[in-house]
Amino acid sequence: MKLVNSSISLAVLLAGGLVLSALRPAISRTMANAVMGADSVKHDPNTGLVADEHLTLVVAQCTACHSSKLILQNRFTRDGWKEKIRWMQRTQKLWDLGETEPVILDYLVKHYGPEQKTFDGRRKPLPAIQWYKL
Repeated sequence: MKLVNSSISLAVLLAGGLVLSALRPAISRTMANAVMGADSVKHDPNTGLVADEHLTLVVAQCTACHSSKLILQNRFTRDGWKEKIRWMQRTQKLWDLGETEPVILDYLVKHYGPEQKTFDGRRKPLPAIQWYKL
């Protein structure tokens, strides 16, 4: 009896997996359409960076040495991005970007500058806490 129940369970599991794998493209398209509706900014499928007229230049200069994920996970002011570039030039042997530097900085600040948020997700500090000795 255990063997029959195990066989039925395995069959149900496999059938469920086949159904899900068949639905995956439709679900992915639906989710992508929902995201595109909420965020009309186009992203490069290879790097995840925002696609605009300067994407090729940024990819050529920045991702030659590191992943685009380093850009995606940061948000700096123009001075902050410039300091990161100077740090890479001092310590990581980044070449002089020359006249492309202002264009790269414009792209980074436009798409990966600080976000203006009213709430940063952290709770407010607790007021007037009186600690006791343990």
